[in-house]
Amino acid sequence: MNPGLYLVHKEVGGSSFDVVRGFKHEAFEDGQKKLALGHGGTLDPFAEGLLLVLAGQATRLMELMHPLPKTYLARLAWGLETDTCDHLGQGVAEGPAPSLEALEGALEPFLGFRDQIPPDTCAKKIGGEAAYRKAHRGETVDLPPSRVYLHEAAWVSHDLPRSSILRLTCRGGFYVRALARDLGRRLGCPAHLSALSRTAIGPWDDPGPGRRALIQGEALVPWCPARELDDTEADHLLHGRPVPLGTIRPGSWALPVGFPDPDPPVRGLHQGRLVALLREKEGGLWTCANLRGGI
Repeated sequence: MNPGLYLVHKEVGGSSFDVVRGFKHEAFEDGQKKLALGHGGTLDPFAEGLLLVLAGQATRLMELMHPLPKTYLARLAWGLETDTCDHLGQGVAEGPAPSLEALEGALEPFLGFRDQIPPDTCAKKIGGEAAYRKAHRGETVDLPPSRVYLHEAAWVSHDLPRSSILRLTCRGGFYVRALARDLGRRLGCPAHLSALSRTAIGPWDDPGPGRRALIQGEALVPWCPARELDDTEADHLLHGRPVPLGTIRPGSWALPVGFPDPDPPVRGLHQGRLVALLREKEGGLWTCANLRGGI
């Protein structure tokens, strides 16, 4: 298994860690028992779509994945709110479905930055333990609101009074289940999330069922500006020494207009490989992540 970023389609039913576990088994079979592996953004077991799996030195890029735009197709079921905010929970409120007229402007108040209370059955930690574990034991879960960002949202279709399909783009940390809950409460029409598919993360699209793709070199983190390094400069960075600013070219992929700036580092590229992440300091570029061997 090569180091890099793998685009994987997660099927409905398995967890994100199940996908990583499959990679671990594959690496073990290849004799790579100590290969670092992780994923860049959890998908609930009932959800499907794009999952980013990072292997080897690429695991050091994980923090750069969180602030990326993530695009989803979500099906909202009307008439019932559940304790988990999805179709797997127990009903806690019933009511009528909204009208088409009510839905027309319903999404606008949720755009931009706002506070969102995560679902009780989320992976956020309470006292070092995931909230969903406490919720599944029947314990009271009291999660504080999180600051989240919804960039855009639009209705794709309606099948009233049963359901509606929504396409949305948000920043990492946004709970689509919580949006279904809050939208239903605002309309006075209880709702829950009945299906979810992640179609894209940043510049990458879902490869589709049974497929995966490997991203390496300049194609990694393409929203970051880049600095080409010669042999001497690459050696300086490897040993903790800075290099001149030189010529820094902009990233090859731009975030959507108006999307929050993630303040990305500079990619250090040597012979087509990503060897370091750099930050400007004291008139030079210093290493903030050394990707030994390059990707």
